Amino acid sequence: MNIMQKLTIRHLKENKRRTLVTVVGTIISVAMIAAVATLAISFLDLMQRHVIANQGEWHVQYHNVNEEQVKAIKDDEQTKRFMLSRDRGYSYLAGSENQYKPYLFIKEYNKSGLENFPILLKEGRLPENPNELVLSTEIASNAKVEYQIGDTLTLDVGERKQLDEEVQEERLTQQYSLRFIEDEVGETLVNTESVTYEVVGIIERPTWEPSWAPGYTAISYTDETLITAESPVTVSVVVNKLNRSIFENTEQLVEDIGLNLNFISYNNELFRYHGITSDDNLKSLMYSLAGIIMSVIIVGSVALIYNAFAISVSERARHLGMLSSVGATKRQKRNSVFFEGVIIGAISIPIGLISGIVGIGITFWFSNRLLQDALNVSQKLTVVVTPWSIVTAIVVSIVTIFISTYLPARKASKISAIDAIRQTTDIKLNGKVVKTSKLVRMLFGFEAEIGLKNLKRNKRKYRITVFSLAVSIILFLVVSFFTYSLEKGMELSQGNVNYDIQISPSGNHEIDSELVSSITSLEDVTAHSIVRETFFYAMIDEENMSDPLKKRAKEEPEMLEGGQFPYYVEVYSLDDESFKRYAEEVGFDQERLMKEEMRAVVINNAVYEDPDERKIVEIKPLNMKVGETIDLVYDDWENEEKDFVSEITIEAMTDRLPKGVTSGGGEASVKMVISETNFNQLLALENRTSKNSYLYLNSSEPLKTQNEIEELSENTIYIYNVFKSRQQSEQMILFMSVFIYGFIVLITLISIANIFNTISTGMALRKREFAMLKSVGMTPKSFHKMIQYESLFYGINSLLYGIPISIGIMYLLHRSMMNSFEYGFELPWLSFVYVIIAVFVIVGFAMLYSLAKVRKDNIIETLKQENI
Repeated sequence: MNIMQKLTIRHLKENKRRTLVTVVGTIISVAMIAAVATLAISFLDLMQRHVIANQGEWHVQYHNVNEEQVKAIKDDEQTKRFMLSRDRGYSYLAGSENQYKPYLFIKEYNKSGLENFPILLKEGRLPENPNELVLSTEIASNAKVEYQIGDTLTLDVGERKQLDEEVQEERLTQQYSLRFIEDEVGETLVNTESVTYEVVGIIERPTWEPSWAPGYTAISYTDETLITAESPVTVSVVVNKLNRSIFENTEQLVEDIGLNLNFISYNNELFRYHGITSDDNLKSLMYSLAGIIMSVIIVGSVALIYNAFAISVSERARHLGMLSSVGATKRQKRNSVFFEGVIIGAISIPIGLISGIVGIGITFWFSNRLLQDALNVSQKLTVVVTPWSIVTAIVVSIVTIFISTYLPARKASKISAIDAIRQTTDIKLNGKVVKTSKLVRMLFGFEAEIGLKNLKRNKRKYRITVFSLAVSIILFLVVSFFTYSLEKGMELSQGNVNYDIQISPSGNHEIDSELVSSITSLEDVTAHSIVRETFFYAMIDEENMSDPLKKRAKEEPEMLEGGQFPYYVEVYSLDDESFKRYAEEVGFDQERLMKEEMRAVVINNAVYEDPDERKIVEIKPLNMKVGETIDLVYDDWENEEKDFVSEITIEAMTDRLPKGVTSGGGEASVKMVISETNFNQLLALENRTSKNSYLYLNSSEPLKTQNEIEELSENTIYIYNVFKSRQQSEQMILFMSVFIYGFIVLITLISIANIFNTISTGMALRKREFAMLKSVGMTPKSFHKMIQYESLFYGINSLLYGIPISIGIMYLLHRSMMNSFEYGFELPWLSFVYVIIAVFVIVGFAMLYSLAKVRKDNIIETLKQENI
């Protein structure tokens, strides 16, 4: 250790407060980097486990595979583990009391498949040969058919076929509910084969079984020896190394074994959380978002550490000048600052890493308790720390500290002995520099004028403080917008199903009013809505069309018919109670819609997937205003005419959806809600149009409610329970929200700590200056007023820099999201309000905290003080 390094260490020890401030600033920065890296890795791990728990662990599936192809897939060098599965077929379940579920559905797996797919054994064991079977608990609880382990079943296993052959377009699977024709079962089993099974176990109802499926799941065994030309299998594969080459390797293998490309599928949801996608738009989105947010975090980290070192070097100017006077070279002074950075880094990086990881661990501990209370979430948030995340955090921290010390080190090397000892490096005054407007003194008094002069006379420290505050503002606003963008993307991609159960009448019947009353009065039903729908067209003028349609019309003017385009119009009516509730949500006068004059609430929001751009798009279908009218027409395609039906006045426009109505549509479709009176009037005016009616329910126990409804009805309704898929969507959004708001809390705390650290440090370093003002007669009241005005100047200037820069970065994030989504750019105005209030509150508290310490200081002792 050379003499300069020894002097640097001694100086750090003598100036404990300044050293502590620098260490704390660096720890905060390293903790942020470590926390962000840990948060990202932990989130991806959670989502991977969530997908595997629901869908099983597999990467590629090959369908309709024969014995030779199975062998080739198994022997492929990329295959780490492979699973066989096959839909064996359906058999009647003797004695089933559920008229909507008369079958057993038999699915077969090999040993590896039974281990890797989500099959939860409740009692007994899993099948080990083709004549063994495990049954779902639903058979006893729902069908009221009791089987015991050891029972023997002889089943006629076949496939479902509709009695009306003209209607059936594809093979009936578990995704298709039981078919009816005029209140009678409209399907049968064909190509049956008698098979005898022994029951060896009972399993929980599988997650992949739809609630409307007509068959209870039963699982048997298969292996390679049982594959025949008449009974091909599905092969699910886990590869050795999961990376982007999986797409190329799989396509090459498919070509080699002579399998159609349409017979392969990828676990894209799992791939997404491994950062792998074949979608270039999604890949661009992931990389650009990651790049922008990491750049913001690194710049924020540099700002945090730079602020600490810049203030440190500024206060060390006299010390460095004295070293120059006894022969220290520029290189030695520069290296002295770098060595200080090494010491600070050696202390701060380990503490920062531990603090960041522990902070995330505490966040997860609280979050797990909330998640278990909120939803039936099987996966817990766990802190995942990988060698790469630790190495990345350390490398980024080292680079950040180096960048942060580089400029102060250069400045230190240029300090001359005379300037440093006279302390003229930071403060170079003339009348013009500190001149203030007379208006400041007139409006706010001489305290404000002195406060402003104080900032002007030491611009370097002032700029450092404002820069640090602005960085905190940028961090908070950009991360807030980033999280809003992620939530928006999640909402658009997950859909917005706002009900648990959909009930529709079979055939052309209306749902019986007594049955509706019985269903809605069930114990667990929490909300319901009766929705009727019908369909028309409307000729919309070019200037009123959606923006994407206008753009297409300019490129293809021939698509317009006399300057208009035919919009597909979905017209809905709600029951009285639901209509009243919807009116309160949207804020329209329901009495005006109940009159004979045709008035409608237009849902001016549509979400659809653009197949050409491969984007999920959110648009406003109409560029119209309240009070304008739309002419509904019936498209008589046989006579190639559009018959006028009615004129409808727009009473209100909203993006809120009533229960049961989803946001799907397109660039040339629109939804509207009218009163039941007007709905019946429309049907009276035009009876050729189709119409449907549905009952939508929310329930605290959706599966129990479904069973109770099935007991009430007699083949007159179809029941679709979408609770499982809705729950999965809600879990996804909840998981995302936990990480998103955890991220916001983390950044908020770091920003607050940074602002507090910056202000309190600046105040501590100005003790001699304050003592001098007090020594010439400034009263405590005037002194407090001066500090308050300084706080105001700091806040205003940091906001003037921070907000415009934040808006620019927000727009870049929005442009990145446009790789996979398309929606309007909106600023988070509420976040701006929060940040403006927070800046003044935090700066004010930091100033008050610092003043409390300054107030106790002795004027003479403070003026004599050299170190802090």
